[in-house]
Amino acid sequence: MTSQLHQAKRPVSAVLAGPYGHPFHPILVTVPIGAWVSSLVFDIASRVVDNPGFLNQGSVWLIAIGVVGALAAALVGFLDLFAIPGGTAAFRTGLVHMSLNLTVTAAYVANFFWRQGDYGEPVGVALGPLVLSAVSLAALGVSGFLGGKLAYHYGVRVADEATQTEGFRNPTT
Repeated sequence: MTSQLHQAKRPVSAVLAGPYGHPFHPILVTVPIGAWVSSLVFDIASRVVDNPGFLNQGSVWLIAIGVVGALAAALVGFLDLFAIPGGTAAFRTGLVHMSLNLTVTAAYVANFFWRQGDYGEPVGVALGPLVLSAVSLAALGVSGFLGGKLAYHYGVRVADEATQTEGFRNPTT
């Protein structure tokens, strides 16, 4: 058991996934999360302002940025998943986390193409794409909860307690 936990804390490749105790995946997920939250804000705003075209276009760009960021985060996330021993609760949680994220990314790709008919038009975002964004973002929130469970409950890619105590030593003693 201890060796399985130790394995899940170590990167498969420190160069690609980030060094021990400092994984790249949590850094990279901020790009799609921020882009997709902002795109939903633009979507909602486009339905209440007089000149919504720029918000509609901005939302499409933010969706595209989020998809690119999600793909980068997924590549690194796969490496972190491979470090988790199979058959464990942590691995099953990781599979659900990954599946939700891939589904959300696919939904945003579909949303991007759905919006192409109105791109450049001085109209607000249609209700269908707006609802798809809201549902996708809610699913992303569930996936984020599972990602937090992986890190904070199971300790995946988190430094062990012996390493953590270095931050709490009093240098004067």
